[in-house]
Amino acid sequence: DDAYRGRSIFPIREDESIFLSLAAYREHLLADTLTYAFTQAKDPDNLFVGAVVQNCFGKVLEDGTIDPSGKPCKTGLEVVGKNSAGKDMTKMSDAPPDHNGIADFCAKPSFRKYCESGQVRVLYVNASESLGPAMARYYASKLWGGETYFIQCDSHLQFATHWDDKYIQEVKATSNYPKSVLSSYPPGFTGHDPNFKGVRETPGARLCTCETKKDEPNAIVRINTGSGYRGTEPRPTQIPYIAAGFFFARSEFLIDVPFDPYLPWCFMGEEIALSMRAWTRGWNIYAPRKNLIAHQYRPGRMGLPKFWESVDQFWGRPGIIYRAQAKVLKRIKHMVGYPDAKRESIEKEGIEVVLTEIEEYGIGKERSWNEFLEFASMEIDEANKRVICRINKWCNQGLKD
Repeated sequence: DDAYRGRSIFPIREDESIFLSLAAYREHLLADTLTYAFTQAKDPDNLFVGAVVQNCFGKVLEDGTIDPSGKPCKTGLEVVGKNSAGKDMTKMSDAPPDHNGIADFCAKPSFRKYCESGQVRVLYVNASESLGPAMARYYASKLWGGETYFIQCDSHLQFATHWDDKYIQEVKATSNYPKSVLSSYPPGFTGHDPNFKGVRETPGARLCTCETKKDEPNAIVRINTGSGYRGTEPRPTQIPYIAAGFFFARSEFLIDVPFDPYLPWCFMGEEIALSMRAWTRGWNIYAPRKNLIAHQYRPGRMGLPKFWESVDQFWGRPGIIYRAQAKVLKRIKHMVGYPDAKRESIEKEGIEVVLTEIEEYGIGKERSWNEFLEFASMEIDEANKRVICRINKWCNQGLKD
């Protein structure tokens, strides 16, 4: 990162190409996601993918080789019923190695050419060595190769017809283009539709609100949706937040807001950090007027593996992920302005390492921290050491172009 700080590794091509960044953790829908992305694209020859595939490939032997036989992997915690107190009962089962979604996609005759031409780039990581989604997205960003646009999204998606061209036209319609980011929480889908013809386009929703769920381990402010578009708006309107599961921007974003390499094990927290960093570096954030993707939201009953489960399994210490997370989240809380995450407090705890290069990966200089809090209707409650999220009227009413 130091060698290319403030500039890109490759010159940005002005050919309307798109780089699709995917972080996939033991993802059974990865091949489907790639299939939908290329099939529904208007210009699939101009679509490039960078995927970080974190799979259980089998049992790792002492010599470093992998034995894929039998069931050397584990499912996630699956809800299997209720106990006498009415609480969920969960179970983790043995499982065979994960499907390689990249290999499955590239084996299809219709898509092989994209893999052979270098349009699909991949980094493989053993699931036991996963450092969480924020780090996977950091590594995925390093697979970018000079494409005009950058889109980051989850690896269990469906796409609308000509989604690529429609997102390009939408971002160009924003008043702050080229320093504009499109972002939203997409609607959900369930199951597999063999007759899938593309996501049905519906009015988009704005990311206007934030909240803190106190019952979560390591609670930190998280973002949420506000009002939706009516369908008559002449252009996209501003929002204060970026969703990590979907955003679209010109690739200069990677120069101005490089991904933070110091956020291992983080799940919640990356979105508020990315939002503050981008906005204070002069990037305006907009909600797209139409939903052009759909996302599979995953309840516990599905039993799909989560990265934090593999961390606990690897160390053989249940709950160690939350102890590690608590320390790293001090980095984000420091940036946001939590009263208990000031530099003096962090140094007193002896964990000042979490502030490594915070000047490079923290608040920008084009707009201030105070200006962002006012813009997002957030307040710092010093007495109770918390962040307060107020109702954001301008965002819900779509008042800022």
